[in-house]
Amino acid sequence: QVQLVESGGGLVQAGGSLRLSCAVSGRTFSIYGMGWFRQAPGKEREFVAAITWSGGMTKYADSVKGRLAISRDNAKNTVYLEMNSLKPEDTAVYYCAADTVVTRRGTYDYWGQGTQVTVSS
Repeated sequence: QVQLVESGGGLVQAGGSLRLSCAVSGRTFSIYGMGWFRQAPGKEREFVAAITWSGGMTKYADSVKGRLAISRDNAKNTVYLEMNSLKPEDTAVYYCAADTVVTRRGTYDYWGQGTQVTVSS
């Protein structure tokens, strides 16, 4: 299995920056890609960004393009979400997820516990 632990969340002012980290352990060789999702109170969980584990190809939600960047360091088994020009609407619990061989590509089989990001006006 794969274990994911997010960190780096906190309170920032609008326009500020924050970097989230996701420590990955377990059967990392089974990973197709990693994703970041977020969920605001009263809203559905939404896709933020994804990256393939081997090739580093990325995909972003339109709402975060140009502001948030996903990256990974395979040697350190860590995935990052660099967040810049943060907006109050970015406030949410951010989750790291792993897309593995357990299911078809494009679905996420393992999830972290989440880390809170709060952006004040």
